[in-house]
Amino acid sequence: MCGIVGVLGNHEAAPILVEALKRLEYRGYDSAGIATINDGTLDRRRAVGKLVNLGDLLVHEPLAGKSGIGHTRWATHGEPNVSNAHPHRSGSVAVVHNGIIENFRELRAELAEYGITPETDTDTETVAMLAQHFMSQGLSPTEAATKTIGKLEGAFALAFLFDGNDDLIIAARKGSPLAIGYGDGEMFVGSDAIALSPMTDRISYLEEGDYAILTREGASVFNAAGEPANREIRKIQISATRIDKGGHKHFMAKEIAEQPTVIAEALGHYLSKSDEIRLPDPAIDFSQVERITMVACGTAFLACLTAKYWFEQIARLPVEVDVASEFRYREPPIPGKSVALFVSQSGETADTLAALRYCDGKADKIVSVVNVPESSIARESDLALPIHAGVEIGVASTKAFTCQLTVLFLLALKAATDRGELSEEARQDHLAQLRRLPALMSEALEQNDAVRETARKLANARDVLFLGRGPLYPLAHEGALKLKEISYIHAEAYASGELKHGPIALIDEEVPVVVMAPRDTLFDKTVSNMQEVMARKGKVILISDRGGLSEASEGVWDTVVMPDVSDAVAPILYALPAQLLAYHTAVAKGTDVDQPRNLAKSVTVE
Repeated sequence: MCGIVGVLGNHEAAPILVEALKRLEYRGYDSAGIATINDGTLDRRRAVGKLVNLGDLLVHEPLAGKSGIGHTRWATHGEPNVSNAHPHRSGSVAVVHNGIIENFRELRAELAEYGITPETDTDTETVAMLAQHFMSQGLSPTEAATKTIGKLEGAFALAFLFDGNDDLIIAARKGSPLAIGYGDGEMFVGSDAIALSPMTDRISYLEEGDYAILTREGASVFNAAGEPANREIRKIQISATRIDKGGHKHFMAKEIAEQPTVIAEALGHYLSKSDEIRLPDPAIDFSQVERITMVACGTAFLACLTAKYWFEQIARLPVEVDVASEFRYREPPIPGKSVALFVSQSGETADTLAALRYCDGKADKIVSVVNVPESSIARESDLALPIHAGVEIGVASTKAFTCQLTVLFLLALKAATDRGELSEEARQDHLAQLRRLPALMSEALEQNDAVRETARKLANARDVLFLGRGPLYPLAHEGALKLKEISYIHAEAYASGELKHGPIALIDEEVPVVVMAPRDTLFDKTVSNMQEVMARKGKVILISDRGGLSEASEGVWDTVVMPDVSDAVAPILYALPAQLLAYHTAVAKGTDVDQPRNLAKSVTVE
């Protein structure tokens, strides 16, 4: 969750650290802080809340120095307050940390025997205390840091800074991502390339168990066994890390608007002009696959639930979908001739990565669908499929979700073709519908003003229900998730046919019900369920195409008109009104759209 950054530079570090933290704030915004070394003296500034509060503090209490570390926090251990904010310090050691130190209580107990006690509620402070303890025994900063790292259990990305050492940062990763940036007589470390791109375009990624000793001359990297390790330095495209709002009020609004473009780019990457579906090597022959296990969290999990319909209906391939945090502890058997498929926007989702490692050596192939090709999940997969969504800053996923769906749909078509379950005519029809998708999305986005008016009414609700059938059932869940994520309105989703098996008891004149119902083969059944809601005075918001609205809009509370679309592709298109409805409801309520409370973009802890 949290974001960390470190600088050994030739210019004042504080402004550089704060700018890098702005690019990491999507990882957490409960508190923020920086520490620098000036004339050999370590000092720090910390503030509760968003990064702007730290910026205000630095105006009144500036920090000088050309070396420093910084942190933006998503609270795990200890409430958000100044005391618990990073960097944490013990004596001459300052530390920033992303992750969880699982054995911090045992380490605290060991330190207590030496009379060393904590001043905060955090697990991270224990890291600084331990390193300081080792230094008090005569170890050098490097020796103390490496000995400390060796005693830690859990998941972490760490950066150490030492009083009296303005040309040294020790960095380490286990379970949480960490990148090293190479400049001209300068070195940098950060949670991802986005944070480092304003300073350098030369990046290497630490691998699991690595630690690095940074000076301005470069980085010495060592693996988990303490052996020197060479990690490839890659040149990143700076344009790919651009994070401005592009004239929009919020990142989420920009990212919703970008969907026609990024979907077109994803299709262009995977589809040749002759309509061949091109996958990176090593390619998968789905004719030899008997089962797919899909694992993900949050919105990515809902993308998998949607894709289950495609793989089973089009490719006739059985699919199991599981939430990553449940999957790994359930320890399910993985049968032979199976593919394990993992979906993650960041490619660093802790539970999903752990589930992947559980499947490694059991499934015949490990496949991932990710937005960050250099991520841990991508690197540990047999086949990684980038979704080409570009940087997504808004915590509530929008364009990454629809790009995930698009890539999964293409994969389902590839599976159907390999297995001989799809005629060439049907295949061409599906591809034609996909190629129409960017234009259909642009048309759907023209409903923005109409959805805004609907959202103003929805903003007064305490509870909202979403209904859908078939592939629109997972989309109903996505609509409910988006609404509660950013507007804080309680929202639930149900399969339309399940309504009278219990949830209909919730319906009264105060409960809006959003019905996602393109005029597909299940439309009439969905309308019947909608009528049951209206008979009990439920306020129905019907999202359908013109044909559907002309048949079934009588008596509904409000409508959202969508372009005509094929049954198979409808879930991708209908994600847009769900996103717009959540966005405008949140704006009407005045909540923080891009940084909703208690959430973070990249979930790198369990």
